[in-house]
Amino acid sequence: MKNTSTAAYGGPGWSPRTTRLVDEIGSIWGDYSVASECSPLDAVLIHQPGAELANLNDPDQSQMLAAPNPDLLNRQHLQLADAYGEQGVEVFYVEPSALPTPNQMFVADLMFMTPSGVILGRPASTVRAGEERWVARRLADLGVPIIRSVGGNGTFEGADAAWLNPSMVLVGRGLRTNSDGAAQVSSTLWELGIASQIVDLPNSAMHLMGSIRIVDNDLAFVRSGGLPWTAIEVLRQNGFEVRFFPSEDEMTNGMGHNFVTLAPRKVLMPAGNPLTKKALNEVGVTTVTVDVGEVAKAAGAIGCLTGILSREAVAR
Repeated sequence: MKNTSTAAYGGPGWSPRTTRLVDEIGSIWGDYSVASECSPLDAVLIHQPGAELANLNDPDQSQMLAAPNPDLLNRQHLQLADAYGEQGVEVFYVEPSALPTPNQMFVADLMFMTPSGVILGRPASTVRAGEERWVARRLADLGVPIIRSVGGNGTFEGADAAWLNPSMVLVGRGLRTNSDGAAQVSSTLWELGIASQIVDLPNSAMHLMGSIRIVDNDLAFVRSGGLPWTAIEVLRQNGFEVRFFPSEDEMTNGMGHNFVTLAPRKVLMPAGNPLTKKALNEVGVTTVTVDVGEVAKAAGAIGCLTGILSREAVAR
């Protein structure tokens, strides 16, 4: 018979854990959390591309638009890290211990941060299968709780989710995030007391990120024809003024929309997109630019490269 008078069996000296996980962030766990797309950016997780970009002869095999120049892409990625540093953002690196796939640099797809930890992505294609392993290891090293690792038949990429406010997340279902994955993400958010709205993306969309960019608590830019009406309706119901990006050419060829919001009405965006820059500036958005033209050949840019690790806390 167990001796219940000992602390091990709940007797004197037993210390019950009564705090919520979210209350342990910054003490037991690392001080990283996100509940906004636009509050001041504190820390990011990125992957410095290297040998995995050598000998990419067939872009389709690596899900790229064209084979990038590895040296140039590497230099541009270093410039991106420097740009973050100049804006006071702390930069962490994935640092895989083995050769990753060519798309490992697109860290945004592999994680979605919440106030209580991370929902780990599960990429939709066999080409990217396993990239989440290296991100999971690095996040664990940083003390970030993995509150969900999408599994079963589910696929989910972090670029298919966006915070509308600290109590609501928009989840895109389409090519990269399937019904099972979207349901798992929504269920996990519900457990955290956070509502979600799943919207179906058009066949032409890769990610929700490619159709919606939030630059302030009440201002979003969207891709004309790139979103269902229901998504625009959800944005407006949540207090957003919805504006449309001015140039489909800049979105397609310059990735002008593929930016990261540094703070309310301040973004870090790809250089060489004057129409997009003008449209942002006209509504009071400060634009910091960096050249990532070579990254665009791999079908991504700044937003795709950046795992958002921590933003300044916002009240719910």
